[in-house]
Amino acid sequence: MPHLENALSASDQPLLATPLNALHIELGARMVPFAGYSMPVQYPSGLMAEHHHTRNAAGLFDVSHMGQLRLVGPDAAAALESLIPVDVIDLPVGKQRYGLLLTEEGTIIDDLMFFNKGNEEIFVVVNGACKVGDIAHIQAKIGRRCQVIPMPEMALLALQGPQAVTALSRLAPGVEKLVFMSGGNFCVNTGSEQIDVFLTRSGYTGEDGFEISVHAARAEALARALLAQPEVKPIGLGARNSLRLEAGLCLYGNDIDTHTNPVEANLLWAMQKVRRTGGARAGGFPGADKILAAIAAGAAPGTRKRVGLVALERIPVREHTPLQDAAGQPIGEVTSGLLGPTINQCVAMGYVSAEHAALGTQINAIVRGKPVPMVVSAMPFVPNRYFRG
Repeated sequence: MPHLENALSASDQPLLATPLNALHIELGARMVPFAGYSMPVQYPSGLMAEHHHTRNAAGLFDVSHMGQLRLVGPDAAAALESLIPVDVIDLPVGKQRYGLLLTEEGTIIDDLMFFNKGNEEIFVVVNGACKVGDIAHIQAKIGRRCQVIPMPEMALLALQGPQAVTALSRLAPGVEKLVFMSGGNFCVNTGSEQIDVFLTRSGYTGEDGFEISVHAARAEALARALLAQPEVKPIGLGARNSLRLEAGLCLYGNDIDTHTNPVEANLLWAMQKVRRTGGARAGGFPGADKILAAIAAGAAPGTRKRVGLVALERIPVREHTPLQDAAGQPIGEVTSGLLGPTINQCVAMGYVSAEHAALGTQINAIVRGKPVPMVVSAMPFVPNRYFRG
C-alpha cells in the first residue's frame, strides 16, 4: 500500500475526526493520519481479509474526509463545464459522471464526481486531501455564476461489494432499481429511526455498490445499521487502496496530479465527444488548446502514457520504482503498486514513454538495484462488476 500519511494535508495541524471515529475505535481499527483526518487503515481481521470480504460480500468504508458541495442556479451546469473537459450540460437528471478539475496548463488539480440533482443543482464530491483548495478554486472561478455551497455537515459512507445491494435494499427498498452512476434521495429504516440519505450506485473498488451522503449527526446510526447486516464488515484505507488498484482506478497524488494531463493519464474515456475538436462545445475548459493538440498528436515521440503492469516474479513493486527498457535505459516510473490479493499477482500502474506503452511490452522495474521483469497489461486487473441493468 502507498504511504498513506503522504496525503496528510498539514502535518503540523491537529487531526480531524470523522463522525465515525468513536465507532472505528470501538471496532479495534488501527488509525493513521490521512488527508488531515484520523482514519482507519485496517481492522483486526487485517487488510487481506478485508479486501477479500469486499470482493465476495460487502464492505463498509468511512470516506467522510471527502469534500461535498452543491452548485446551485440556472447557470450551474454550464459554469462547472467551464472548469472540466466533460459534458455537464447534457447530463440527465439522476445521473452521475466522473470529471477532472484542470489548471490553465491542462494538468489535473483533482478528479471528482458530479451528479445532476435537477432543479438547477449539481452535487459534487472531491478528494479529501484536495477539498479546501478545490472548493476555493471553484468559488473563485464560478462563484459569480452560481452558488457554491460546501457541505461540511455531511458525512459520506461507501458500501461496496456484490452483496451490497442485498444488504442496503433491506433497509432502503428501491435502491436495487438503480443502475451504475445513477442515484437519488432515499430513506433508510434502521428499525429504530428513519434516516434520510442521498446515494449513488457507484464506488472506488470496481465492485457494485453505493456511496451514501448522510448528515453527520446520523452517520453513526446508519453505519451501525449497515454493519448489523450479515453481509457487511468494516473496511479500512489499506484494502480500499488494493481494491482500487486492482480496478485500475487512479489515486490522486500518486497516479495523477498537477504534473499530469488527461491524455498521458489515459483518462480520455471521461471526455465526451461534445467537448473534443469537432464537437458542439469543443474546448472552453482550462488548458483546452494543449489537451486537444495532445489528442491530435497521439502517442508522439517524447510523450508518456499511464499503463498497467504485471510482474513476472512475485516481488511487489512500489510507487517511485524506476522503470527501464531491456537495454537498461530509463523509460518511466511506477506510481502505484502492490500484491493484488484477488489475482495473487504483483500489479502496478505507472508512466512509461509512449513507445513502450503497447500491451505485451516487457520492461524492467528496478527494485533494490535488481531488475524485476514486468509486462504492460490491460486494466482493470480484476474485471469490474458494476450493475448496469
